[in-house]
Amino acid sequence: MRIERITTDLAGNVVRGRKGTTEQCYGLTSLSPEVANPARLLALNRGHWEIENRLHYVRDRTYDEDRSQVRRGNRPHAMASFRNIAISLLRLAGSTNIAASTRELDRHPEAVALLIGL
Repeated sequence: MRIERITTDLAGNVVRGRKGTTEQCYGLTSLSPEVANPARLLALNRGHWEIENRLHYVRDRTYDEDRSQVRRGNRPHAMASFRNIAISLLRLAGSTNIAASTRELDRHPEAVALLIGL
């Protein structure tokens, strides 16, 4: 498959005068041709970016994961798992702003027990 991406601004206008406004991406799939129609492949690709934006972006921006000093053994994986659990619990509790909810829990640590069901 081939996906063409065109860079736009937040209003959806094509950004002119920038290098690299169009990008060609190629991919392979194990789906059969009957199942791998263009709409399905595009939906799968966009679903990947939804995960990237909802989870990894939050982990990096809210928890500053990219600057973590934890680098040895299984610790980085464990910390990523703890962050994923925290984000999931907050989303299950109805939070739409993980950073604001995290700050609120910092101010009210007793609420953490309620969040995890204790």
